[in-house]
Amino acid sequence: MSKKLVKSKNKIIAGVCAGIAEYFNVDPTLVRVIWVLCTFIAGLSILAYLVCALIMPSSN
Repeated sequence: MSKKLVKSKNKIIAGVCAGIAEYFNVDPTLVRVIWVLCTFIAGLSILAYLVCALIMPSSN
């Protein structure tokens, strides 16, 4: 059975970070903290999050 990258139902905004965490089998809080740090460092994470929220399928 192959894993699929999907938005999670364990969501705060759109479920992107939790979906990534489930895919890599790590804690969603860790992914969220890394995403926030990348936003402050690079600034492009907000755009990347919006793109992911639009193109990632929802979990059923």
